[in-house]
Amino acid sequence: MKYLFSILFLISAKATYSQTISGKVTCENPSIEINIKLINTDFKTQTDSLGNYKLENIPQGNYKIQVTANGFKSQTQKISLLENENLILDFELKEDNNELNEVVVSGTLKPVKRLESAVPVEVYSPTFFKKNPTASIYDALQNINGVRPQLNCGVCNTGDIHINGLEGPYTLVLIDGMPIVSSLSTVYGLSGIPNSLVERIEIVKGPASSLYGSEAVGGLINIITKNPTNAPVFSADYFTTSYFESNLDLGMKFKVGKKATTLLGVNYFNYDQVIDKDHDNFTDVTLSERISIFNKWSFQRKENRLFTIAARGMYEDRWGGDVRWEKRFRGGDEIYGESIYTKRGELIGSYQLPFEEKLMLSFSGNVHYQDSRYGTTSYIANQKIGFLQLTWDKKLGRNDLLAGIASRYTYYDDNTTATKEPESTWLPGIFVQDEITLSPKSQVLLGMRYDYNSIHGSILTPRFAYRLKASENTIFRLNAGTGFRVVNLFTEDHAALTGSRDVVIANNLKPEKSVNVNLNYIQKINFDNGTFMGIETTAFYTRFSNKIISDYETDPNKIIYDNINGYALSQGISTNIDLNLNSGLKFILGATVLDNKNVQDGISETPFLTEKFTGTWSISYKIQPWNLSIDYTGNVYSPMKLPLLSENDPRSPKSPWYSIQNIQFTYSGWKDFEIYGGIKNLLNFTPKQNNPFLISRTNDPFDKNVQYDSAGKVLVTSDNPYGLTFDTTYVYGQNQTIRGFLGLRYNLR
Repeated sequence: MKYLFSILFLISAKATYSQTISGKVTCENPSIEINIKLINTDFKTQTDSLGNYKLENIPQGNYKIQVTANGFKSQTQKISLLENENLILDFELKEDNNELNEVVVSGTLKPVKRLESAVPVEVYSPTFFKKNPTASIYDALQNINGVRPQLNCGVCNTGDIHINGLEGPYTLVLIDGMPIVSSLSTVYGLSGIPNSLVERIEIVKGPASSLYGSEAVGGLINIITKNPTNAPVFSADYFTTSYFESNLDLGMKFKVGKKATTLLGVNYFNYDQVIDKDHDNFTDVTLSERISIFNKWSFQRKENRLFTIAARGMYEDRWGGDVRWEKRFRGGDEIYGESIYTKRGELIGSYQLPFEEKLMLSFSGNVHYQDSRYGTTSYIANQKIGFLQLTWDKKLGRNDLLAGIASRYTYYDDNTTATKEPESTWLPGIFVQDEITLSPKSQVLLGMRYDYNSIHGSILTPRFAYRLKASENTIFRLNAGTGFRVVNLFTEDHAALTGSRDVVIANNLKPEKSVNVNLNYIQKINFDNGTFMGIETTAFYTRFSNKIISDYETDPNKIIYDNINGYALSQGISTNIDLNLNSGLKFILGATVLDNKNVQDGISETPFLTEKFTGTWSISYKIQPWNLSIDYTGNVYSPMKLPLLSENDPRSPKSPWYSIQNIQFTYSGWKDFEIYGGIKNLLNFTPKQNNPFLISRTNDPFDKNVQYDSAGKVLVTSDNPYGLTFDTTYVYGQNQTIRGFLGLRYNLR
């Protein structure tokens, strides 16, 4: 009898809770783990390999069903279950562009989900950069919080990348993890990397020398190029501006046999308009013609072992100066111009060795030839860099080990007096890293690198990181480490070559060293209505010893370089907010407060061209019925200390608060096509505002009419009322006025 009662009870229960919910979830990657749950209940499941799911025996009532998957936007929907109802609900997940879901490699040299990395890594996808289309990586970085492209010359418009207020040479730029862009190429190499090749960009703020060696003192930018296997069959992107700048990106994918896929990319940029809106008879923007060709191969191997190899060639002809300049005046003292020819070749590859152990051989090489004339100053330089690295990746229980040996060879020669004969240096190194899982919620990373510089001897760089996952949505990370940098002055500081200031190197320059610590906090918030918010805050502190400083003030006719007699600090706090509303409105907001200073002989000074505050934003919304996307992007910078030539110099000693803002409209209603256009520099800001001039003495760029007293000081005369010489270093922002742009994209999958 008791069995009969049990059977009747089960039948009754099933009748009471016979409601079901089933359906199918579709997305671009159905093999990933997709979770379905009823919020505030124990009912949950996962999809099968085809994307199907089913929830059974649910009491009737009102619920909220939520579908989530890593890398895709979560979906939440209110439902009502009636008695005996079998509800069918299908979902289509769309890719989530918030950066917290990305897989990164830059922090630990191995792929790991960003939230699981012990080292904070910021990730930016092509979708982010398309919100404000640019012709190069250098320009594209302007809307990343804490990262600022800094122009260093008012004539040839060369620049570098500042991270947290630190000058460009403190930033290591990698392509696919290889140290391709460094030293000589930091000045002109960045502008030659087309956006069309980029899969994503990873940024680590703070020293990474324990993994990457010299130059990764202030941070690193790792440009990950596209995988040929996943690239479109054909892609094209062309845009032009009302300044008549033209940029064309082409990409083509080919299958070669059964096991090889190749991606060919071509970028062409041209700007040949002589524009002088500030009426100083000098070009406002450098004229340039640039072509870059990129070819990457991917090979299928047994057990999915990796083998990729890529090559890139770039040529650029750029000039700026007197609007009357022609090539026949190159290097002469009749009409002033700065003309730079750049030739560059690169080779990058990774090959996983055919062993049971995971051994990866990575290699790169580049040649960079530069033929420049800065007025009558000739700078001809030749640089070759070779890099070879072998890494071993092994998991042993709670230990995730990475060890490697690396060697870097640098050949450098130029025609300056500082280089009496070609310089060749070897930098072999060995490193080891152990990521230890202490518990499911915490891990610690210990690392050490030893390098031997053929000039400066042994260098040790330790590293420590700790990650605490307080909850699924709350993460704390503590990182500490040291950095070092070997300096080649003329390849890194363009101010040493241009203008009329004499270069003085006070002593033999010693390698720079740094100690860094930062605390990182991430908070994810998923609201019931489908809204997502990600908050990331980092407090950082870096102390430099032997920092090389450029002294513009002791003598206005000289730039004096020397190691600091004291120390330098870079400290502050940075916050990024990623907000995706259920309505489709998306915000990416950032702000950084900086306190950078050089402390020498007990006196603290803020470095030149270093802001105390920077803010960035990107606001996006898509009007679905119209297939129209709107992107409003911008940045804002606080005042920066600027180099003046004398106490009579009428230019402002500080830049004003300024902001560069842009708006873009994109129509995607045609299959495979996008048409986009908008306005750049909406506020029409240029550095010339509130200044009588930017470049001093453009009427006498060869200083033929400058008079000096017996001590070498410039005299005030009727022809030179401010007592100045020709100088191009007073520059802090782009000099292009408000302008429109229009472009067309095509992608064939």
